[in-house]
Amino acid sequence: MPQSAWRSITDFAKKNDWPLRVADRLGRGQGKLRWIDRLRQVPPAPLKPDLTEWQDRQLSAVWLGHATVLLRIAGQTILTDPVFSSRVGLGFGFLTAGPLRQQRSALPIAQLPPIDLILLSHAHFDHLDRPTLARLPKRSRVITFEGVSDLARDLHFADVTEMQWGETIRIGDLSITGLPVVHWGARTFRDAHRKYGAFLLEDGQGRRVLYGADTAYHEQWRGVGPVDLAILGIGAYDPYIAAHATPEQALAMANHVEARHVLPIHHSTFNLSHEPLAEPMQRLSAASADRPERIVVRQVGGSWTDR
Repeated sequence: MPQSAWRSITDFAKKNDWPLRVADRLGRGQGKLRWIDRLRQVPPAPLKPDLTEWQDRQLSAVWLGHATVLLRIAGQTILTDPVFSSRVGLGFGFLTAGPLRQQRSALPIAQLPPIDLILLSHAHFDHLDRPTLARLPKRSRVITFEGVSDLARDLHFADVTEMQWGETIRIGDLSITGLPVVHWGARTFRDAHRKYGAFLLEDGQGRRVLYGADTAYHEQWRGVGPVDLAILGIGAYDPYIAAHATPEQALAMANHVEARHVLPIHHSTFNLSHEPLAEPMQRLSAASADRPERIVVRQVGGSWTDR
């Protein structure tokens, strides 16, 4: 369907309550019947991560695709905004109406290590994918922001916790602090009560990771650093500059937090905007040409370990 037609449909839906109620219901499915989504073969990720001795790593990160990062810090294995589905969006019986994945996750769910913690930054379909969450082990703890927990709680996770900006939650030696972003949290336009944010992870031994999730450019993270790793979105800025940073802006925010290393996400996985799929990394590479080693992962499946 032409993009102009989709825009007409969404513009109509925003102004009428009943389509939004229907969309809310369609967005709560678990994907069990969506066999049509699995008919098209999605190309594999360019890299296959090696998780040898994963449990012994002090600080490590693997980009699985889009905003999904596998992290190891403070003896915890963490999964950010897990999306393993071939499409994301509303469920219509046997299929999903939404963007198609351009390359597979670098690891399937079956090959993940035991997940201690799942971080959900906000309720948008490309970050909170209920068909994926329904397939993850329920022993994992889930942390998200205020107003989002209902989308995970009915999936029977052992513990689903909401937090707010500035709040800190401790899990063993790990501290998780909610940080502000410039974005929005409604899943189907009518649920504007849902909050959103970023996460600062600290292990008590000086190791610190910022998971920036989705945000437009801002300066609210000044003073948060330094951090060892900043995980920042660099795509979907054209025309959504009010909600997503450009690669150059993401690099500027990495400078705000004095990031030693940068792991760019939110690119090369789904076509969510007008810029070419490869453009965000091309622009980030040009912007970081004076310190190219600072960009630690450039392809899906890439990994980084702090030695």
